[in-house]
Amino acid sequence: MPAMPVEFWFEFASTYSYLAAQRIESLARPAGIPVIWRPFLLGPVFLSLGWNDSPFNIYPPKGRYMWRDLARLCAKYGLPFRVPSQFPRNGLHAARVTLAAANEPWLPDFVRAVLRANFGEDRDISQPAVIQEILSELGVAPELWLEGATREEIKTALRRQTERATELGIFGAPTFLVGSEMFWGNDRLEDALAWAIQPQPPG
Repeated sequence: MPAMPVEFWFEFASTYSYLAAQRIESLARPAGIPVIWRPFLLGPVFLSLGWNDSPFNIYPPKGRYMWRDLARLCAKYGLPFRVPSQFPRNGLHAARVTLAAANEPWLPDFVRAVLRANFGEDRDISQPAVIQEILSELGVAPELWLEGATREEIKTALRRQTERATELGIFGAPTFLVGSEMFWGNDRLEDALAWAIQPQPPG
């Protein structure tokens, strides 16, 4: 029986999405698990929950723990890490490019590079010029994809995808969906992949 696909819902401003994006393909590919990359915006999701900022900013002790936890995990996984000089950063341009390039083979590399730029290099990913640099570094024609990301259908698609995240009950990133089964957080990635191989009956 083939493995079920895993939908990877992520946000470019999400710290733990950084970790999951760097890990998911290397774990999923050997097991033959398809990964579907689902960018969305956490801002509207948080607003629906009554928050006007990241909970890591709203609750400073939680934020301090998160940054230390992220530093430990980046060291564990061998990933570069720098606390961003601005948090959260706006990932709108990057999310639109991701949707526009949904079927391109370089898409996972782009997602990983943008997240690494934000959390490993402290580059301002809210600026189109930074996204342009990342596309160029990947050997992709940046003008084509940045222009494509401004099309109304792409803007609408991102809004609908964000609305869909709320409809599905997604409240944070990263979230992994395997069929109707939800797993939240980088530390649930392995559980989601195991479920994709051998789903369990309802408890």
